[in-house]
Amino acid sequence: MTPYEYANELKAAGFTGLQAEAQAKALARIVQETLAAKQDLRDLEYRLTIKLGGMMAASIALVAAIVKLF
Repeated sequence: MTPYEYANELKAAGFTGLQAEAQAKALARIVQETLAAKQDLRDLEYRLTIKLGGMMAASIALVAAIVKLF
């Protein structure tokens, strides 16, 4: 649903045009600022994958060094 459609539904429910438009703009701003977009999630997944790979490599190196010492 677009902000325009939302405003129209509010108007149909009895809100004035100004009230409906203000509510639709406020809600659109809240959603845009607080919800993660698909690209945000992909970026997070990429960063976590890189970090996990680095931790795994460090763990393997540590185990190899411990084994070599004993």
